[in-house]
Amino acid sequence: MGRKMLTLVILTLCFGMIMTGCPKKAVKTDEAAVTSREEAAVAAARERAAREAAEREKAEGAAREAARIKEEEAKRAETERQKKELEKSLVPKQTPGIEGKVFDWALLKDVHFDFDKYDIRPEDTQILKENASLLVKYPNIKIQIEGHCDERGTVEYNLALGERRANGIKKYLVSLGISLDRLSTISYGKEMPLDPGHDEEAWTKNRRAHFIVLSK
Repeated sequence: MGRKMLTLVILTLCFGMIMTGCPKKAVKTDEAAVTSREEAAVAAARERAAREAAEREKAEGAAREAARIKEEEAKRAETERQKKELEKSLVPKQTPGIEGKVFDWALLKDVHFDFDKYDIRPEDTQILKENASLLVKYPNIKIQIEGHCDERGTVEYNLALGERRANGIKKYLVSLGISLDRLSTISYGKEMPLDPGHDEEAWTKNRRAHFIVLSK
């Protein structure tokens, strides 16, 4: 009898231990399942973020390329417009002492000088700045600066004075950033008056620096 009771007690204790141990295993299994789902969710989120980032980068790259193409087209259109504008403003002319085809450019303005002077007057500096801006805008153009005088004085004296006037203008344009190899000079002295008159009004017009286009 005693042995049966002892066996029963042992069986009861074992059964209890078995029953007590089952929930712990179940809890551990549930925790593992939750952890696995969380890791899967994190991995999926990372994958989704990476995919979205790649799509954004692709879209941004396409937008940049489209902007680049548009900018290049705009530049080509502007270059073509400027070329047509230039062609319309150039007038072919024949100039003694110059071989080939040269042009008067209506957009390049003359500057004038006081009697027997070759220094640039303050009121003419703005004209030269505007001329320099045109030369910057059309970098392929080369010009020649003509020095002119009124009829008073000898031929030799006026040729020298005209040369000083042309060289003074060239030096000033170089100071404004125009490359020296785009500029040349010539003096006509009093031999090519703009106004054939013999009074102060005509002389004022004839004391000038004129610009012609040698190449475009």
